[in-house]
Amino acid sequence: MPDVKPRAALTAPKTRALTLCGVLVGALVGTAAFAPLPFTVTVPGTTADVLGTFQDRPVLSITGAPIRATEGQLRMVTITATGAGERISLREALSSWLNPKEAVLPSEAVYPQQNPVKANQATLQQMAESQDSATLAALGYLHLSPEKVKVKVDLGDIGGPSAGQLLALGIIDKLAGDGHGGDLSGGKVVSGTGTIDDQGNVGAVGGVPLKTQAAARDGATVFLLPTAECSDAKVNTPSGLRLVPVKTLSGAVDALKALKTGGAVPSC
Repeated sequence: MPDVKPRAALTAPKTRALTLCGVLVGALVGTAAFAPLPFTVTVPGTTADVLGTFQDRPVLSITGAPIRATEGQLRMVTITATGAGERISLREALSSWLNPKEAVLPSEAVYPQQNPVKANQATLQQMAESQDSATLAALGYLHLSPEKVKVKVDLGDIGGPSAGQLLALGIIDKLAGDGHGGDLSGGKVVSGTGTIDDQGNVGAVGGVPLKTQAAARDGATVFLLPTAECSDAKVNTPSGLRLVPVKTLSGAVDALKALKTGGAVPSC
């Protein structure tokens, strides 16, 4: 068989250079696909009914005032994230970016403290502060003295500040309900998220599109959220989940009452 010479175009110096560059780029991309990146993958996490138990322990234990029996649920919501200090590959990041049930965020946005131990301590501290603020906001709304009424919150090792709004609503529901003998939830599964301060102001938390998925997965039909996060919440909102934006604890209570009576309810 006669020898076949390569075409000139394939052996020209310029073509060889381009081919070499292509090989290098391919090698770099291939390496980057497995190289660790400073990003964190987040997914819908645990929900917990603040009116009930979590890990076989009551979420809310209240002393110093009569407690009422409740029906329905008020579920706080979490997201689950890859650990502090953990890195993901480019391939994993791209896979998560294409998955509507996952989100990829800069690690520093999720864990300002990159050290795993310090990050865990920080989130638990945020939860402790959130519990204190929820208690003060709820008791303030009910005009009860925090010196007489004591509230203990137990959510296991769940950290972060985003359960504040639902904890405050749970305290109000257990102590006073809707003020007319009924439950704030109206017997439904209500979920939501939002920080809260001592005065009852509801603040943004992030991760709302994932939290709505967790809420719907666990049976919620109503989702309370900070007004500032309406646009985020409307991304991939699960079917049958009603978004109710609020700015304050009193606004959240009013919205839940209106849901029961057919009154005007804020919407995104």
